Amino acid sequence: QVQLVESGGGLVQPGGSLRLSCAASGFTLDYSAIGWFRQAPGKEREGVSCISSSDPSTYYADSVKGRFTISRDNAKNTVYLQMNSLKPEDTAVYYCAAVRGNYYCSDYVSPLAADFGSWGQGTQVTVSS
Repeated sequence: QVQLVESGGGLVQPGGSLRLSCAASGFTLDYSAIGWFRQAPGKEREGVSCISSSDPSTYYADSVKGRFTISRDNAKNTVYLQMNSLKPEDTAVYYCAAVRGNYYCSDYVSPLAADFGSWGQGTQVTVSS
């Protein structure tokens, strides 16, 4: 059974850091592109970051560039989102999603949620003093 499980969310003060993890089971991430999306109350879901399936190409939303870093550890079948210098506007439920096969994450185009067939349950990130 294909499953993605996010962890690492929580409450953090502005300027703090969190590392989100996305652990996969039922398939290997080696041949999958992984996207991180977030949805804040009353707002549409937005693509935050994406890492391609077959090369290290990545995407970051302008709002997180320079603060967030996506990475993968294929040995652990896990993708991470390191979030630094967090701001209150980063508060949202964060979801990881996978698309298996060859998928390229362009630096210029936000990943389309509809392209991703497997989704995790989400993890809450709250940035507040």
